[in-house]
Amino acid sequence: MPVTVLLVDDEPLVRAGLRAVLEAQPDIEVVGEAADGAAVIPLVSRLRPDVVAMDVRMPLMDGIEATRAVLRTIAEPPKILVVTTFENDEYVYDALRAGADGFLLKRARPSEIVHAVRLVAEGESLLFPAAVRQLAAEYGTSLAREAMDRAALTDREGAVLRLMARGLSNAEIAAELIVGLETVKTHVSAVLAKLGARDRTQAVIAAYESGFVAPS
Repeated sequence: MPVTVLLVDDEPLVRAGLRAVLEAQPDIEVVGEAADGAAVIPLVSRLRPDVVAMDVRMPLMDGIEATRAVLRTIAEPPKILVVTTFENDEYVYDALRAGADGFLLKRARPSEIVHAVRLVAEGESLLFPAAVRQLAAEYGTSLAREAMDRAALTDREGAVLRLMARGLSNAEIAAELIVGLETVKTHVSAVLAKLGARDRTQAVIAAYESGFVAPS
């Protein structure tokens, strides 16, 4: 089955460009488009896409609020890939904190766009650019640090979280730690549960905000 994608951007040329890139792939299908976040909920409910490629800044409902609405309203929500012009945009960080699963620049190369959609569809979040990692560190609070302390991650769980923060997939983490893939999946699940994180993206944000992982 192909990965199905809904494109949400108020610029028709951007949507057309993304559609052309994605539909050139045999395993990706663009099932719909929207010009504003306000149209996302009914389209997601009807089309049930695997991934929503969501612009951050839109006139009626921005990508942050649309992300929150999708996660709040849809029982089995799609993955949300934030698409934006500027990598140091605080809107991007807010969207990730709201529950978006990954990040993509509009100027990305076609191969990077395709890779991002596939990676997010598989449930493995993207590596945050340096500017977003720095924002996460700046947003750090004592509450975030206390929450990380309460999580009481084991040494191996901490190592897995640090590799997640570097953007490594489960298979890459397994190779790095010289353990089995199922072992890595078990550790990732434990990290998410201990941190109360919905997914890998939220866990990585917690790692940066708490200072457990330093931006580099």
